[in-house]
Amino acid sequence: MSVGKADPVAPAQPGASRPGAGKPPLDDIMLAMDVVDTLRRKERLVQRELDRGERERALKERLRKIYAAQGLSVSDAILDQAVRALEEDRFVYKPPQPSLGVTLAQLYVSRGSWGKWVLGALVGLTLLLVAWQMLVDAPRAALPGRLQAMHAEVIGLAVEPDADARADRLLVAGERALRDGDTAAARAALEALATLRVQLEADYDIRVINRPGERSGVWRIPGANPSARNYYLVVEAIGPRGQPLRVPITSEETGETERVDAWGLRVDEATFEQVADDKRDDGIIQADLVGRKAAGRLTPEYRLPTTGAAITHW
Repeated sequence: MSVGKADPVAPAQPGASRPGAGKPPLDDIMLAMDVVDTLRRKERLVQRELDRGERERALKERLRKIYAAQGLSVSDAILDQAVRALEEDRFVYKPPQPSLGVTLAQLYVSRGSWGKWVLGALVGLTLLLVAWQMLVDAPRAALPGRLQAMHAEVIGLAVEPDADARADRLLVAGERALRDGDTAAARAALEALATLRVQLEADYDIRVINRPGERSGVWRIPGANPSARNYYLVVEAIGPRGQPLRVPITSEETGETERVDAWGLRVDEATFEQVADDKRDDGIIQADLVGRKAAGRLTPEYRLPTTGAAITHW
């Protein structure tokens, strides 16, 4: 096996050993790259147009086969129109531009989510208005008639001038309050007339409480005169059938009127001691009837000396 001789070494070219020799300038390289990118974009555009044409043909062929399978013949003109409509996005949903009509339509479509709350609010508002009408407006509108009716009832019951005069004053006060728009004062006048009517309707005897373990009398030291004493018999109202009654009594100490089943009736010291002696004798007050309040009258007729002043707490 022979070994051939090596080719002679070619002579070196001038400047071959210098680094960077023969490289193109940087500007030429950048320009070439820009040309390459431009050519690539054009190539993609051409390919896209070719692909679109191919897609259209494939789509038309697919549609033709689908309708043929159903026994229907569709012309190329109709298929071309369908493809053009597809390219123009004719059957693609486009949201409408914002407007009042669009907003109202959206609210209508979403009524299932917010409708029940709105309905509940409307029902609540309606109930509130009805309650206001029944509890505030209607009673306020009825006040003038109720004042007149209550005054007429009081006058019909009264058999003494003082009761008539008091009823007239209350009616005038109530009507003045209505003219001034003071509903609270008008209602207070109406309540005072109702209390007056109850007082006039009442028919009862006034008797000293005469039961074991209960007081029959008390005394007070008035704040204005510490050296004096005020004496009171503890009394109650007994109705025609012997039943205890709660009656309105005005306290001389507070000026307030309360409905009570017992009160202190002010008497002088001699009367107080006389009743006390009667009770100390055998534990029973023989003369326990001190007065009578007849229907139609405000002031009872008393059988013993008294100013008629009273207290409600002791």
